[in-house]
Amino acid sequence: MRHTLLEKAYKTNELTKAEITFLLETITPEEREILYSKALKTKQAYYGNKVYLRGLIEFSNICRQDCLYCGIRASNTKVKRYRLTPGEILACCDQGYELGYRTFVLQSGEDLWYTEEMLSALIHQIKRRYYPEVAITLSIGERSAETYQSLFVSGADRFLMRHETAVPKLYETLHPTMRFENRRACLNTLQEIGYQVGAGFMVGLPGQTPADLAEDLCFLQELHPDMIGIGPFIPHSQTPLGSEKGGTLEDTLVMVALTRLLIPDSLIPATTALGTLHPLGRELALKAGANVLMPIITPTSVRKQYALYENKICGDDHPEDCRYCIERRIQAVGLEVDLGRGDSWRFISKADIFG
Repeated sequence: MRHTLLEKAYKTNELTKAEITFLLETITPEEREILYSKALKTKQAYYGNKVYLRGLIEFSNICRQDCLYCGIRASNTKVKRYRLTPGEILACCDQGYELGYRTFVLQSGEDLWYTEEMLSALIHQIKRRYYPEVAITLSIGERSAETYQSLFVSGADRFLMRHETAVPKLYETLHPTMRFENRRACLNTLQEIGYQVGAGFMVGLPGQTPADLAEDLCFLQELHPDMIGIGPFIPHSQTPLGSEKGGTLEDTLVMVALTRLLIPDSLIPATTALGTLHPLGRELALKAGANVLMPIITPTSVRKQYALYENKICGDDHPEDCRYCIERRIQAVGLEVDLGRGDSWRFISKADIFG
């Protein structure tokens, strides 16, 4: 039965929620390897052996939200807060550009100190400085539709906003200051505006079931985002979930691979969290269908303070160290670095159709 489901997912890119749940509940180690192999073949059919690199700038760890799992949640008084100025962010971009990056990911907590006007001016400066080579990805959380529109007009290309879990009750338990329908509405708005949109979820959340993970995949099939980030839940001791059991490498790799089969044209990062769980976690994700890596170019003076979870890797590494370490890791598993914009297959296909 499970072999049949794996074959069905590989050939048709479709499984029902019940089929996904059954697979997650019963898959064996041998079947995991079959799944990873099929996911890698699927990724190669769309993207070849390319792995796209993005330069990640974590520009503020100040956040208005109070998510129970997050180390920079508003209620955590022990974290040392910081904000990079627009000039400091531009300096990170300059360094990243010299290292070859042609996508910059500007990520922060939900910090409203960075107004729509300030962010628009910054995006415009970055695009003008590196036009036409560079793409800008934003990961700044929930804002108004008007702000999203303004940032897009200013030159932002992509927006990452993981939904974390598509089960409303679980979502709202973990996010006491937020509502799942707001999250869904933001993702829909971003797509309507024209962003390449990224969603995604955590694996191993307290109270999460195989049926919940199946719901995540069904949600993603319906949303059909350009990018999908999947990482394990890693407890942070300064949060209410600090004593909970974390997600596992094996379960997360299964979800990466299934996501590749069910949303085959998506871009899927091999997350830093997987590298935190296992020294070869990112490489294993690449072999299970992932095809993006995001080396950190946040200044080392503040990098350790952007601690969504504990024991995050690369805290002391300089950007040039991360850049070449990542390249060696990619080559070691027989894949190749692509330093271009790395747009999604779906986005490129739509651009070809319209023009």
